[in-house]
Amino acid sequence: MKAFRVTGEINKPRLSTPFVRELIADKSEHAVEKVYAEIGSRHRVKRYHIKISSSKEVTADEIENPVLKKMMQNGA
Repeated sequence: MKAFRVTGEINKPRLSTPFVRELIADKSEHAVEKVYAEIGSRHRVKRYHIKISSSKEVTADEIENPVLKKMMQNGA
């Protein structure tokens, strides 16, 4: 499993909110799908309101989320 950082923006009619999510996935495509599912579920946002700007793999040193960082160090 690899760590990915997905950045994007939620564009609702009266609200525009940028986001950055770090998560573990096998491929970049899987990370993007997981972001769509999590943000849609938590914020009640449809997929067409979510704009993904980038999805890139990050090393264990670049991870900012402390829980994810600990998981990557223990799993490696």
